[in-house]
Amino acid sequence: MGRDRYPKQSLGSLYRQIKDSRVLMVGAGGIGCELLKNLVLTGFGEIHIVDLDTIDLSNLNRQFLFRHEHIKKSKALVAKESAGRFNPNVKIEAHHANIKDPQFNVDYFKSFAVVFNALDNLEARRHVNKMCLAANVALVESGTTGFNGQVSVIKKGKTECYDCTHKETPKSFPVCTIRSTPSQPIHCIVWGKSYLLTEIFGTSEDDSPELDHSEDSENLKELEKLRQESQALKVIRGSMGSEDFPRLVFNKVFKEDIERLRSMEEMWKTRKAPQALDYDKLSQEALGSGTAIAQQDQVTWTLAENFSVFVDSIRRLSSRLEDLRASSVTGNAPPILSFDKDDVDTLDFVAATANLRSYIFGIEMKSKFDIKQMAGNIIPAIATTNAMTAGLAVLQGFKIMRDELDKAKTVFLNPGKGLTERATLPEPPRPPKPDCPVCSVAQTRLIVDTSRATLNDLVEDFLKLELGYGDEFSVNSEAGTLYDPELDDNLSKKFPELGVNGDSFLTIIDEEDENPRVNLVLAISELPLPKDSKPIHLPEKLSIARKPKQTPAPSETNVNGAVTNGAVKRKRDADEAELEDELIRKRGKVAEESSKAIQNGDAIVLDDSADGAIVIDDD
Repeated sequence: MGRDRYPKQSLGSLYRQIKDSRVLMVGAGGIGCELLKNLVLTGFGEIHIVDLDTIDLSNLNRQFLFRHEHIKKSKALVAKESAGRFNPNVKIEAHHANIKDPQFNVDYFKSFAVVFNALDNLEARRHVNKMCLAANVALVESGTTGFNGQVSVIKKGKTECYDCTHKETPKSFPVCTIRSTPSQPIHCIVWGKSYLLTEIFGTSEDDSPELDHSEDSENLKELEKLRQESQALKVIRGSMGSEDFPRLVFNKVFKEDIERLRSMEEMWKTRKAPQALDYDKLSQEALGSGTAIAQQDQVTWTLAENFSVFVDSIRRLSSRLEDLRASSVTGNAPPILSFDKDDVDTLDFVAATANLRSYIFGIEMKSKFDIKQMAGNIIPAIATTNAMTAGLAVLQGFKIMRDELDKAKTVFLNPGKGLTERATLPEPPRPPKPDCPVCSVAQTRLIVDTSRATLNDLVEDFLKLELGYGDEFSVNSEAGTLYDPELDDNLSKKFPELGVNGDSFLTIIDEEDENPRVNLVLAISELPLPKDSKPIHLPEKLSIARKPKQTPAPSETNVNGAVTNGAVKRKRDADEAELEDELIRKRGKVAEESSKAIQNGDAIVLDDSADGAIVIDDD
């Protein structure tokens, strides 16, 4: 009896198609382990795995492809090795990398029949959603939280995409709390992650969604002081790479800033005043601690051990950033480092700085594991939910392979309390939202010879002459606006000088007053073109729809024929405002309870009754 006897019997003619197919699985954590097992046993011919994470002790209770001896090793590589034993006839390619890396461009996504998402964070999911739309490849999206799970199929122009439904944004904290009066571990973690790390190795605190920049009277003063501190840190950044760099940063944020805060006596009449730290004293206490302490993520480090990890991590990050700067192409946007819960260097830095700041303000210090959970918004998952979700994902993949998208389902795992309630709730996929900024746009791949192409070639020759755009439009990259009618300074610059390369997206926004086109998203493919041809080439025909016209609300009349539209509208607006206020109050209560649960290390079951969307799952 061959190992493929039962898949052949179950799948019939589809089995040959599956055996010859090439699929991508993004994420090798809780859902990923179960999903990879299913794909391998089904007989998918070639499976690619992409995951940046390494294996932790806490993963072993539900990620069954991993064992104790695999701790600290790559999830993708170990998953390949373990799952390969189930079916040696399947080709598995593992990539210990970030799915956002340039190598995983639109052409890479185009090479797959189906993409399976098994991710645990919002930004990566949005990125894969965008890439699959650009490549016109079907995506099976899945997620779990507690006993709840969800599987959905995303196909360009056919179904809702991941961004068609609103996703709750992470909680933000007032700058005055983060900067001056932290009272909880999460406040110190946000300070280390969204302020200090960003100021030293990134761009600016203004980019952080976790800092509330509303300019009320109290917060406005703190914002101005924060900007002054940012300027001081930018001066210190100039000494990056030197032996004194860790001392300069430490003295600035853990000594000078704290002493200045402590001098504001009115602030500390009703709360404990912070205690500044001394670099030389801690250096002596940390002798013999060694850098290996950072690997002990289940215990709470001492003050001296946190100091040791801080010094070591800031040197590691400085070295990384210096190497990136040395290898970057002149004219490109300057390289930066940003927080990733699976990036050991940034996690060590955030854990150590958060604990040092917690000690200063008399707040309980946390283990590196706890800080990773809180900084990465991770919610523990359940093994059985992962297994059921992974099985449902493969079933939806079968429908895609059969080209039976009309039979695909969005399935919710929602076990009820009673025995008569259904555990799975399937429903047909919803059509794309007409106003979705991600999928309800025109999308195409654009081949660019970046060694020759300038922004002027794109604006004048391609957009205006070839596609027929008028004068009122803008060209935008992820870094910001590159061109609009009042910003033409960049027209002579080549693509690399603008930070646009083979993995970039450009968004063209038509700003004509009458009958404007929908936004156009261009996925840039970098390829040399013949010298006697234009440096920009569109490989396929492109149709750009017009934005739907907004129809005014009809006037309403009373029984006497008088127009009452204004009064009715005001009444409707008042009712909607009252309803929205009630929803905000409920959300605030849920957010408060969730915040307390995260701080206590408890699992959180999200209320998905509003739209069925589940956005957080296992790591």
